[in-house]
Amino acid sequence: MTIEEMKARFAELFGDAEGVQSYFSPGRVNLIGEHTDYNGGHVFPCALTIGTYAVARKRTDDKLRFYSANVEKYGIVECSVKDIKYNDKYGWANYPIGVVWALQKKGHLFDTGFDMLIWGDIPNGSGLSSSASLEVLTGVVVRDLFGFNGLTNQDLALTGQYSENNFNGMNCGIMDQFAVAMGKKDNAIFLDTADLSYEYAPVKLPDAKIVIVNSKVKHSLVDSEYNKRREECAHALKQLQTVVNINALGDLDEATFEKHASVITDETERKRAKHAVYENQRTIRAVAELKKNHIEEFGKLMNASHVSLRDDYATSCEECDVLAELAWSVPGCLGSRITGGGFGGCTVSIVKDEALDAFKETITKGYEEKVGKTPEIYVVEIGDGARKL
Repeated sequence: MTIEEMKARFAELFGDAEGVQSYFSPGRVNLIGEHTDYNGGHVFPCALTIGTYAVARKRTDDKLRFYSANVEKYGIVECSVKDIKYNDKYGWANYPIGVVWALQKKGHLFDTGFDMLIWGDIPNGSGLSSSASLEVLTGVVVRDLFGFNGLTNQDLALTGQYSENNFNGMNCGIMDQFAVAMGKKDNAIFLDTADLSYEYAPVKLPDAKIVIVNSKVKHSLVDSEYNKRREECAHALKQLQTVVNINALGDLDEATFEKHASVITDETERKRAKHAVYENQRTIRAVAELKKNHIEEFGKLMNASHVSLRDDYATSCEECDVLAELAWSVPGCLGSRITGGGFGGCTVSIVKDEALDAFKETITKGYEEKVGKTPEIYVVEIGDGARKL
């Protein structure tokens, strides 16, 4: 859908399109560093050129009205800016409504509402952060329409996370919103989630591409199991803190963890903590290898990340394991792993240009045979963060 088509649809729904402004917020993929962001570790995501678009306009009354051209069955979702509560019947619109709620909680008050129409080309349920994209997008819209120019994109990322944690009840870390808000073309973000210090690292792949494969499965486990993993890590951390002075699992290296791991009495919790520690160290090493243009080494660390998510953290699933194993079998695939919250969604791979056709063929045929579904394959580019168009 083009911006012009969105404006025409806006006019149909909301009367006219006079004074309507346009915005974009990307999806993201995490190259390595999974489930480390709420464990005080490092992550390495990048923003994509696919994402969520909005056209919006300020109103003179207190109504907030939202419409998604992706899920039209909800129609126009309406509430008052003066009385914001989570409501199951709002469906997808709880994400933008939650951001308005969070901005008000943080003292950014406004008593008139706005109309907003969105359309996105992030595959739904793919694990490429359509919810974070929508949250940051709403922040950009509100900042522009109501003149909150003091709000930085980093502020909007933190607001999006706050709303997802406290309004939508998903206890996510900061990575998704940060990547969406702070993305930079042709760069990934090496982010220390313990203190939000970050640097941009150029992703130079002169003869390779980043390829995302959508498993087309989304297990309903994702929210409940995600919150459970956080609890398991928090409990493991508490036990470790009785013998070692740390604030987060991300403070440990592998050797120190192994020395004290026996203090974690539950075997499952020990495995969860092991993943958090080892994955953080893998991410630090992976970025160092990338800076030296050692793409093959970076790929091997991606593979190790998948194995750890499968065996220690148990957030992979049969379908994504099949996708990773098929990818590993293709000469010219340098690395492949599940990306995102897990239990379905996508894998991310780095594939040599000359191997792209073989990769697509092997993945499609093998996945259809083993799983009975046709995967969606996207060769993606790294783009900029959320912005007004």
